[in-house]
Amino acid sequence: MFPSSSATQIPSTKTLISAAASATATIVLFRSLVKEYLPYEFQNYIFYKLKTLINSFSTEFTLVIEEYDNLNHNNLFKAAELYLEPIIPPDAKKLKISLTKKESKFSFSLDRNQEIVDTFNGVTLKWKFISKQVPIKYIPSPDNFNSMPKSEDKFFELSFHKKHKDMVIDVYLKHVIEKSKETKEEKKSLKLFSLRHDRMSGRRGDVWQSVNLHHPATFDTLAMDMEGKRVIMEDLERFVKRREFYRRVGKAWKRGYLLFGPPGTGKSSLIAAIANYLKFDIYDLELTDLRTNSELRNLLISTENKSVLVVEDIDCSIELQDRLAQARAMMPSRHNPAYNQANQVTLSGLLNFVDGLWSSCGDERIIIFTTNHKERLDPALLRPGRMDVHIHMSYCTPCGFKLLASNYLGFTEHPLFPCVEALIEKARVTPAEVGEQLLRYEEPESAITGLIEFLEDKSERLKREDGNKDSNGESGTSEGKLAQEVDGNNGEVVKKELDESNGEVVKKEEGAQEPDGENGEIVKEEGRNRGATINIQ
Repeated sequence: MFPSSSATQIPSTKTLISAAASATATIVLFRSLVKEYLPYEFQNYIFYKLKTLINSFSTEFTLVIEEYDNLNHNNLFKAAELYLEPIIPPDAKKLKISLTKKESKFSFSLDRNQEIVDTFNGVTLKWKFISKQVPIKYIPSPDNFNSMPKSEDKFFELSFHKKHKDMVIDVYLKHVIEKSKETKEEKKSLKLFSLRHDRMSGRRGDVWQSVNLHHPATFDTLAMDMEGKRVIMEDLERFVKRREFYRRVGKAWKRGYLLFGPPGTGKSSLIAAIANYLKFDIYDLELTDLRTNSELRNLLISTENKSVLVVEDIDCSIELQDRLAQARAMMPSRHNPAYNQANQVTLSGLLNFVDGLWSSCGDERIIIFTTNHKERLDPALLRPGRMDVHIHMSYCTPCGFKLLASNYLGFTEHPLFPCVEALIEKARVTPAEVGEQLLRYEEPESAITGLIEFLEDKSERLKREDGNKDSNGESGTSEGKLAQEVDGNNGEVVKKELDESNGEVVKKEEGAQEPDGENGEIVKEEGRNRGATINIQ
């Protein structure tokens, strides 16, 4: 009635080990036979079916994010690396650390086969980094010209419950991309790009060379009137927030600035301050290095978004004034710029570069032109859409001097400051000249005294020059002479008084006004010695 003790006897340890050994030997033998007699493709098919069968009973779903999509870089892979870096747990036992060329901050990443668990909207997601050695293959290098060897396959596996598949693809991955952009901005080191002299056609990656931009200029240190700086910063902030606005009105997301005024008034410092304020890289474009309009277009395509493109001394770079190239084309000469138009950047090409179809190849770009002589520029360049904001960088003002004194000497009040400010109103000195005088002495008292002597000297020289003009019967010529300049907004002639000592515009004739194309307001251009005059077209 009851089973015997022999029927319920537990197998001995020896019997279990023997059975396990037999099973293992059978599996090894089966695997050897499969490898020996079955084709590789058929093996993969069998293993794939077995894996599919096992996965059909699992609730987990996995996305594979490879480093390369065929031969192209997978942007989602780089985004995943940047996204995971800030959420690496502090108790991680092993990490990879690197410091890439021209970067100032360390980068951390997962080592092979490491995992990170992330939580998003109450959903648990598991990231795993996998790296496998593979036979060497060649992929295109970043310059799209050469190829480079690759012997490792890198990819992320993102695993989660399969019921959250749509949420992960539609919401979570977009969240990963946005956070990766924020991390990239935080780690970014600003760069200054210039043209390579050995650049080759077709090598986009080698068109520009860069160095880290460590220029210390900020809006806090610029020797400009506070109101002028406030207007510029508000214009920049409004620009970067208007992505959807530019798209809605059908305009390329770019902004053009013209900085004009005498040398030494801080045009380059303002450019650096704008780049530091927006955290944009700077591309320094030298038009005289270019041979054709197509080369100019290729350079525009190779610049990154969120950048400042600078063309300095535009009046010296290309024949722009009144389209003189048309007139000079009638004079055959090998030294004539119009001798071979195929080997020059033309005004038409520049206008197309600034405001044509090619200008829309990129987003969130600032284009800055500088010149010492605004009156030499062709009116077609000055109109809104090409040079939207005109900033007159003029001589140093009392406000600018106080800021320079704060930067160089460390204080803004001194008994001799009223004397300095009175002399600055009379002498036409640039912020660069004032700064140089303040740098000459270690002691602040000596620096201020030396600056007063310099200003008195320059004021006396100006008086003598004016006296010589009076004695030669030229009194009042510089104040009374009027220049005519075409207004790029509406083609009307605007009269301006000229200072013959340097050829600059001093002030507009009374009643001359410019309309503001943004909001319809009237902007009056102020005379010299008034700091930076902002004119938003």
